Amino acid sequence: MNRLEPNDQRAKIAIALIWIVVALDVLSMISSFIQYELLESIANGDIVSDEEATLNDLREQVIGYVSIGVFIISGVTFIQWFRRAYANLHQLVKNLNHSEGWAAGSWFTPIIGLYRPYQIMKELYTETEKFIIKHRPTYHTDNPDKYLGIWWTLWIISNISGQILIRYTRNAETLDQLINMTLLSIVDLLIAIPLGIIAVQVIRNYTNMEQVLHTLSLSSSSPTTEPTSPMTNPSED
Repeated sequence: MNRLEPNDQRAKIAIALIWIVVALDVLSMISSFIQYELLESIANGDIVSDEEATLNDLREQVIGYVSIGVFIISGVTFIQWFRRAYANLHQLVKNLNHSEGWAAGSWFTPIIGLYRPYQIMKELYTETEKFIIKHRPTYHTDNPDKYLGIWWTLWIISNISGQILIRYTRNAETLDQLINMTLLSIVDLLIAIPLGIIAVQVIRNYTNMEQVLHTLSLSSSSPTTEPTSPMTNPSED
């Protein structure tokens, strides 16, 4: 059995970055609610100072830019973990459905990106569980892939809502349009936050299984010494 590359640290980094993204999403939602109240005040004829409006715009911009930057870094760390996990599985299971390169490239390929990453993640869980049970029949898992469906559904919905928000934001000029844009942003965040939480669970569940793979790999690669038969005597002169 081939020795596997370590992946625990990549999993920890990916999880940490996702939690930061979730925290920023919560902060962004609070900021969006503040902006919504400000816009509603203007719509109701209340006086809003230029300073209030400027501070609101600055706050939204800072949170937005930081969120985008951290999201990109988080995506990179997730894909690094994902590809390493699939590469390790390739060391143990022959004839997987995809090459390890697809674990990274599929996320950036039009159309294929809608389903291929999910297929690979599903294969990771399924084939890993089969391999472990084959070599350790007493191994028991409590449906570790139970979050995959909702994880990928939320990912697709989040991408769709994000595209709608981006296109609407480009054309938002009137007060009503700005209010609607803010509400769309809140809806988008209501999808993104549970998505992040479930993504963390997806990584954790597979990491637990991958640790068993590493244990099996190490135990099988350890040198063993054949015991000397008690019936065998050393040669006599």
